[in-house]
Amino acid sequence: MSEVKARLQEAVKAAMRSGDKDRLGTLRMATAALKQREVDSRAELGDDEVIEELSRLVKQSRESLEHYEGAGRDDLAATERARIAVISEFLPAALSDAELDALIDEVIQATGASSVREMGQVMGQLKPRVQGRADMSAVSARVKARLGAA
Repeated sequence: MSEVKARLQEAVKAAMRSGDKDRLGTLRMATAALKQREVDSRAELGDDEVIEELSRLVKQSRESLEHYEGAGRDDLAATERARIAVISEFLPAALSDAELDALIDEVIQATGASSVREMGQVMGQLKPRVQGRADMSAVSARVKARLGAA
């Protein structure tokens, strides 16, 4: 079993014992998403796949948060912020801007990419290294800016 998945299951048990219903609901939602993905793929997920799925859940919550804030629904926005905080506990530490820029530069150098047309190569090598540690749409925008300026 994946280490991240095991930590998630322990957190579910702890939330049940403490009676924290909001946290428990978020953790159950995450474990249900992982189980669904395992059923769909007919294989047990490794740490990388678990992190990818949890990152997807955080991305969905961030998108919902934007919509709720735009609509003035502070109650629902607070719920989404709480979900993001709980799920983020199981993701690797976020990369700083400097670390992310250094990784982007390293991959651009390694691939020899010099234009936006080669962005797919760069993103293909970059994604496994930053998955769960940075917002992929922001990473994509940074890579595009670097290759456009090159």
